[in-house]
Amino acid sequence: MKSLVLAVLALAATVGLARAQDVSEGERSFRKCGPCHSVGEDARNKVGPVLNGLDGRKSGTAADYNYSEANKKAEITWNEASFKEYIQNPMARVPGTKMAFAGIKNEKEIGDLWAYLNQFKADGSKK
Repeated sequence: MKSLVLAVLALAATVGLARAQDVSEGERSFRKCGPCHSVGEDARNKVGPVLNGLDGRKSGTAADYNYSEANKKAEITWNEASFKEYIQNPMARVPGTKMAFAGIKNEKEIGDLWAYLNQFKADGSKK
């Protein structure tokens, strides 16, 4: 019985590790975002706004970026859950957004991307 319990616990730990967010994979995924967005200490607005300090930020509020009215009025406070919902289909989540992106559907990739973005504070330094 004891060995069965240990086996179950080992399996559960392995499954948990397999689902853990991977910042390096998130950085790789960010290459899809990089043509329009930037992060880090030298980040600047491009076609899309800088994504530094995204966690806790209100939609449509990045400094010096010209948002669509849809994004200004979206009333999203960015966090892991809102990001995961949005990034699957930005145009469906915020009709009228300028973000013409098909979205990311893979949950693991979305989690990794969030982990990568979430490491950047508002000033672009890493937490």
